[in-house]
Amino acid sequence: MKSLLDNPKLNDVNKPLADRLRPADLAQVVGQAHLLGADGSLARLLGTGHIPSLILWGPPGCGKTTIARLLADKGDYYFDSVSAVTSGVSDLKKIFASAGMRAQSGKKTLLMVDEIHRFNRAQQDSFLPFVEDGTITLVGATTENPSFELNSALLSRCKVLILNALDEESLKEIINRSEQHFEKQLFLSSEAREMLCAMADGDGRYLLGMCEELFALDRAEEIDAKELLEILQKRMPLYDKSQDGHYNLISAMHKSLRGSDPDAALYWCARMLDGGEDPMYIIRRLVRFAVEDIALADPNALVQANAAKDAYNFLGSPEGELAIAQAVVYLATAPKSNASYMAYKACVKDAKSNGSLPPPKYILNAPTKLMKEIGYKDGYIYDHDTPEAFSGQNYFPEDMGRKKYYNPVERGFERDLKKRLDYWEKLRSAK
Repeated sequence: MKSLLDNPKLNDVNKPLADRLRPADLAQVVGQAHLLGADGSLARLLGTGHIPSLILWGPPGCGKTTIARLLADKGDYYFDSVSAVTSGVSDLKKIFASAGMRAQSGKKTLLMVDEIHRFNRAQQDSFLPFVEDGTITLVGATTENPSFELNSALLSRCKVLILNALDEESLKEIINRSEQHFEKQLFLSSEAREMLCAMADGDGRYLLGMCEELFALDRAEEIDAKELLEILQKRMPLYDKSQDGHYNLISAMHKSLRGSDPDAALYWCARMLDGGEDPMYIIRRLVRFAVEDIALADPNALVQANAAKDAYNFLGSPEGELAIAQAVVYLATAPKSNASYMAYKACVKDAKSNGSLPPPKYILNAPTKLMKEIGYKDGYIYDHDTPEAFSGQNYFPEDMGRKKYYNPVERGFERDLKKRLDYWEKLRSAK
């Protein structure tokens, strides 16, 4: 196995530390044991002697580019790379032409495409013939869910491998490597060292950037956690409100609300607000949650969600965020029911499948003589004229028969509604 010291970039002081300490062997890659360990899927692929086209999906700084470079070394491929941010179809044509010439002389090409999700559909399609005929082995790197960002034709020709954000153990190993490289310790308190890992947010490249900044200080005195924050400042949270993180975090908040966990729901709400999410987007989800997951188990839930919207519009930021937090806590702690939601879904299904069935004539108004003559309103019972204010008549289409859609739960206000419905059903059966 190669040593990190075998990396020719190691002593190139003009290179960023992350580039100088890039692993020289797959065994040195940290945090991806599920892929590179003895039973890992990538290790098994390498054991076959054939590297298929791959999509490496993972957060920033987890080793996607490093793995691609090392795969090329391992398989004796010519390594070429391109970024979807700065390249277009003309650049790709030149790469494909060069790869084709190498293929004629028996040299394989591994093409690493960084941020491959940034290519549009037409650009992604341009890879297909060259992947199919083996001109290139494509390794695409993406931070976004490939199911949404890559077209199905390209995705079907590649194996998707999921990389993890680096855990604390992996981040500490990276710090150790940086200390070995500079041949000195970072003078950090134990709390500051823990904070340094937390600030990296699973990103090894960002961590090495911070380490390089700290080594440049050449401090002999210990740095505590408070001073570390002042030196490095606060990293913006990893949250792209137009991409995958946006949907992941709103989903996490919604499911925490549904699970009646106000603490987790508040946390995800705070994460989104701290990342720059539009507060009205969060409030819209709260309103939806109130009618979908609480509904009549607590009719006040919708009132609270709408009140948060009005309060935020009135107060603005940052005071308005307190109204959002209050609504989050209320909704998380409210009794839950999706009975109305399920009833509506079942009704929509029947409404689509049963066609244009007319209502019974006796519940139709008869404003004209002709309507009266053909039976409109004939036989209608005015409910208030009955002792119980309940006639028990059938209001469904006659050819459809009576259906039961709404089944309230034994929680919150719906418990009372269930008693009423049971009482009316008893009267209906008696009549």
